[in-house]
Amino acid sequence: MKIAIASDHAGYKYKNAIRTYLEKLEHVVTDFGTYSETFCDYPDYIIPAAKAVASGICERGIVFGGSGNGEAMSANKVKGIRCALCWNTESARLARLHNDANMISIGQRMVSMEDALSIVETWLNTEFEGGRHIPRIKKLDVLIEP
Repeated sequence: MKIAIASDHAGYKYKNAIRTYLEKLEHVVTDFGTYSETFCDYPDYIIPAAKAVASGICERGIVFGGSGNGEAMSANKVKGIRCALCWNTESARLARLHNDANMISIGQRMVSMEDALSIVETWLNTEFEGGRHIPRIKKLDVLIEP
């Protein structure tokens, strides 16, 4: 699978560890940065990763920050992205099963590395349930302007 990853400075360590994990599983990983722990603005890295997923260049995306909140918000600004903030395996499982999440966000300051790896594994291995969830997903995918 082709997977986009990105982070700000506060998610940098997890991004690198997860990238290594994904590559060992033979996924093709595109790293959109950041490339150090130097302070930076997360939208500069998250939005290009989300655009790669939305355009089909990458099939899914994983983003990291301190809490993961700003990263999820940034990704969700891109039409066609359904980025779920995940804090445990159940949130990751339901994000795929019910919401067909094509991206997830993880907070490096919120979960252990062990839990982050389990979240990613669960999300990658869970299929979308479809059925009654499809009309809801379609409503999410419509661009609504004020």
